[in-house]
Amino acid sequence: MPAKTALVTGASSGIGEATALKLHELGYTVYGAARRTDRLQKLADRGIRPLAMDVTDDDSMRAGIEKITAETGRIDVLVNNAGYGSYGALEDVPLDEARYQFEVNVFGAIRLTQLVLPRMRAQRSGTVLNVTSMGGKIYTPLGGWYHGTKFALEALSDCLRLEAKPFGVNVVVIEPGGIATEWGAIAADKLEKSSADGAYAAQAAAVASSLRSEANTNRNSPPSVIADAIGKAVTARRPKTRYATGFGARPLIALRRILPDRTFDTVISRAVGMPR
Repeated sequence: MPAKTALVTGASSGIGEATALKLHELGYTVYGAARRTDRLQKLADRGIRPLAMDVTDDDSMRAGIEKITAETGRIDVLVNNAGYGSYGALEDVPLDEARYQFEVNVFGAIRLTQLVLPRMRAQRSGTVLNVTSMGGKIYTPLGGWYHGTKFALEALSDCLRLEAKPFGVNVVVIEPGGIATEWGAIAADKLEKSSADGAYAAQAAAVASSLRSEANTNRNSPPSVIADAIGKAVTARRPKTRYATGFGARPLIALRRILPDRTFDTVISRAVGMPR
């Protein structure tokens, strides 16, 4: 039987890079996708196949899936990991930026899923893993558009799980907590670009400081903890529907579940140093 094949998007760094390495270690033929293949050289040196792919470009995604199936004849695992955080007050963030975040974080993932499902259904097997966030269950000030994408991907994953089950296809949600990646610094930069001046300046300063502080803390978990969770999901006979892991994920999701809205508002606002 040929080796199983996996595609990991956003593989040039962080969670995607660690996941590609983990699946390769598990014996998969792994394609690591990113817009720039020069950033995939480290993975290529380890035997992972670099793939140029832009998840906002339909032709690029089609070409990538056609290449994989032509070379391996199958696709067993899709890890929809490509994404980014764009923070800013809902009033301030231009709708073009908001739409682009949905294109990357939501529509790119679902379009790739549409492209791999016919092959998985024909095989009567496969696993789609959507990397959301604890931010798909909780919320933070000035993160509305980002959280909106993650809440959306959670709901879409639940519906897809029901639809794909009769064909032997598993759908799994991965909910990272605080992970040691560039995410926090990028989100802070986007926030300052949108809301550093004007009515939300004081809030933006507090949240940007919190994002950068959290990004630099040694409490954050390494990306390998998410890769390990994905490894467990793809090798399990009956994977969990969700894996919440990484710094803060489980306790914060639990708090959101049990606290009234306004109490959680207070807790999360204090945690990020929001001005009163």
